[in-house]
Amino acid sequence: MESQTHTLANLFAQLGLPGEQAAIEAFIERHAPLPHDLQLADAPFWTPSQAAFLKADISEDSDWSAVVDGLDVLLRREG
Repeated sequence: MESQTHTLANLFAQLGLPGEQAAIEAFIERHAPLPHDLQLADAPFWTPSQAAFLKADISEDSDWSAVVDGLDVLLRREG
C-alpha cells in the first residue's frame, strides 16, 4: 500500500479551512506561537471535529502525520 503525500493546503482543506497560501499564512500569524506545553490538537482555536481529526492523526501515525507535524512546528515559531 502506498502512503499519501499531503500538503499543508490539503490539510487545511481537510480541516475545513481555506487552503490558499495567504490564508494559511494569516492563520499561522493569528495563532502562533503556541505554548510548548500545549498539544496541537488541544489548541483552543480548533473546532471539536478539527481537534478530533488531529488527535486521531497523531495517535494513529497516519499518512497526514508529516504535514500535521509541519503545522505544529510553524505554529510554535516565535515571531
